[in-house]
Amino acid sequence: MTEFLIANMAPIIFASMVVFLLVGFPVSFALAANGIFFGFVGIELGLLGPQLFQALPDRIFGIMNNDTLLAIPFFTFMGLILERSGMAEDLLDTIGQLFGPLRGGLALAVIFVGALLAATTGVVAASVISMGLISLPIMLRYGYDKKLASGVIAASGTLAQIIPPSLVLIIMADQLGKSVGDMYKGAFLPGMTLTAFYVGYVVLVAIFRPRWAPALPLEARTLRGGKLLLRVLTTLVPPLLLIFLVLGTIFLGIATPTEGGAMGATGALIMALARRRLSWKLLRQAMDTTAKLTTFVVFILVGARVFSLTFYGVDGHKWVEHLLTGLPGGEIGFLIVVNVLVFLLAFFLDFFELSFIVVPLLGPVAQALGIDLIWFGVLLAVNMQTSFMHPPFGFALFYLRSVAPASVKTTDIYWGAIPFVCIQIIMVGILIFFPQLVTFGLDQDEKVDLDSVQIEMPTSDYGAPATPAGFESPKEAAVSPADSEDAASKAVRDAMKQDQAK
Repeated sequence: MTEFLIANMAPIIFASMVVFLLVGFPVSFALAANGIFFGFVGIELGLLGPQLFQALPDRIFGIMNNDTLLAIPFFTFMGLILERSGMAEDLLDTIGQLFGPLRGGLALAVIFVGALLAATTGVVAASVISMGLISLPIMLRYGYDKKLASGVIAASGTLAQIIPPSLVLIIMADQLGKSVGDMYKGAFLPGMTLTAFYVGYVVLVAIFRPRWAPALPLEARTLRGGKLLLRVLTTLVPPLLLIFLVLGTIFLGIATPTEGGAMGATGALIMALARRRLSWKLLRQAMDTTAKLTTFVVFILVGARVFSLTFYGVDGHKWVEHLLTGLPGGEIGFLIVVNVLVFLLAFFLDFFELSFIVVPLLGPVAQALGIDLIWFGVLLAVNMQTSFMHPPFGFALFYLRSVAPASVKTTDIYWGAIPFVCIQIIMVGILIFFPQLVTFGLDQDEKVDLDSVQIEMPTSDYGAPATPAGFESPKEAAVSPADSEDAASKAVRDAMKQDQAK
């Protein structure tokens, strides 16, 4: 029995973790409990040294000292202030009037507002609940199909997962050891492409099922001409300026993501003040929710560090790497299996749990296979977006159910979500076969011709005893200083080539 435990410690730890999650035990405590328990088991079996847990304080302090994670409370606070200050309501009303004459215009307005809210709030719950409260009753009043209306609202809200400043992209960058700015740049085009697919689906529905998505009647279009133009400018310009203030400064390299989040939070407060909707009650609610979400993230991250300390200590990462690199099909086989695995796990786990548990195990394997980690992170983020849309466990569906009128059945919401889940899966396939959507515009590693590198190594006789004339060895006499220097330079170049090949 002891030999079996020693030989299979890594899969036993992983299986135990899965059991804890399926039982419904809180994720952060399940991770920490598994790490500590199996750490002591490993010490008793002689697999691990007793000094294992001495590294734990440094790992936990590393989380507290991580400046990148400061972006999470900043962006969360910014989103909550904007959501509670009525920005979503104003945007939906204005863009709804703008697209009202078109069939499916209200659904198109919901998608565009969802994209704008994603680029300013980054919080799925806020987007879905806001649009569910405001636009769903209006869409139903004017004859929209219940399934289409529900699906559009839930899917548009989940754009906050992939369009920067998404919280999941911050966590993904941290777990993969990459820049948040690069992850935002890589996710921008996929996010816009996914939005375009949603628009295309609504347009096709409006063409082939016009009764499902009628145009607004004339009496409902209260704004026309100059009044509509003025309303569009006053409603759209402030959010667009805020988007540039946050994302533009990050993309241009002027600000770090943490600094961009701080500017965004300040901009959100200014916008709320300008609308005369900022109050102490609103401020306190936003701060309380931000503190709860940030604490939730930090606790999961601490639990994940405790778990990974033991799991890596018993070479669990090598077990996972051996398991996944041995798949048939090489890189494509790995990507297919990983995406199917993440898709299935998303039925039961949300994106925070997937990011902290699964991504750290997959990242080293992807790097070993030569996969670009920015592209890999964006690919997983698009896949994890389905975790909000999966019937029957999708959180976006739960959020919408909580605010939907009684006339909308739960089955309507589920059936409405399925076409958009299919679109998200198609998007995953497109990213696999067209990685340029992510890597376009990212800084590439500069290739250096090592054969053209000249290494000058200054010679020094300091501390070396002088050799009396006539006493040189035959080898020393045969090798001139210039030849010796060339040999040393060649050795350094050869080492650099080997490192570059890796």
